[in-house]
Amino acid sequence: MNIVIYARYSSDKQTENSIEGQLKVCHEFAERNGYIVVGEYIDRAMTGRNDDRPAFQKMLEDSKKKTFEAVLVYQLDRFARNREDSAINKLKLKKNGVKLLSARENTNSEDASSILLESVLEGMAEYFSKELAQKVKRGMRLNAEKGFTLVVKLH
Repeated sequence: MNIVIYARYSSDKQTENSIEGQLKVCHEFAERNGYIVVGEYIDRAMTGRNDDRPAFQKMLEDSKKKTFEAVLVYQLDRFARNREDSAINKLKLKKNGVKLLSARENTNSEDASSILLESVLEGMAEYFSKELAQKVKRGMRLNAEKGFTLVVKLH
């Protein structure tokens, strides 16, 4: 089966190591399962809370060409951290005959339990994203109340 890999990291504080790690695990998964990787789509410093990501949108568009049968992600939260976007975009892939596979999560079988697991994982990803945003805002607010300022270094 021909597949593509989609990789992403969220923050500009992360490094290329994040992408390298995701790709390594995905390529190993593909090899173990006899999949042929025909492409990679990578978004750097792009949130998963929406689907406004250039490589992600290109992958969805390219899925119409029928040159690959699956998209492999390191974990489902690389695909989306928003259950609505996840459902909509998985449906787009499905209409093009493309499945979504996870290298690290056991959601790839046709077993009924994989449906439940996938739903729980997507919910947890969305929850984690919103929870983290709330904590960051709270921290920023507390720092502002204490008179701390943010110093940004420009290269």
